[in-house]
Amino acid sequence: MSALRLTRSYHFSAGHRLASPALSDAENARVYGPCYRQHGHNYRVEVTLAGRVDPATGMAADLALLDTAVKRVILEPVDHHDLSGTVPALDGVITTGENLARAFWQWLEPALPPGSLTRVAVIETDNNAFEYHGETTR
Repeated sequence: MSALRLTRSYHFSAGHRLASPALSDAENARVYGPCYRQHGHNYRVEVTLAGRVDPATGMAADLALLDTAVKRVILEPVDHHDLSGTVPALDGVITTGENLARAFWQWLEPALPPGSLTRVAVIETDNNAFEYHGETTR
């Protein structure tokens, strides 16, 4: 039986401010525009797992395990927090969508069956979505 992919969607709300310590205030304002100011988003996170369909259950992934892991390692630490100030695991991270997708992957991968995580997407706005598929050798 071939592998199947399953995507689950989650929501959280959080504030942040995009700023690089390597840039001056003027450079940060130019690079990040309005996102240099403190602001917030209602984020959506999509998590995709791959697996073989279990003939006994008809499922390719344990949804309860996935939901519990996402809640514990992603949602609880970030929901209704300032991502650029009050989330210790994000200290030193410029909280762009790209970096959040990568960080969430790093937090979530050890909590799931080995090799099952194939994608973490952070949807920041209707116009901005960021996907991370893990480290590649390309």
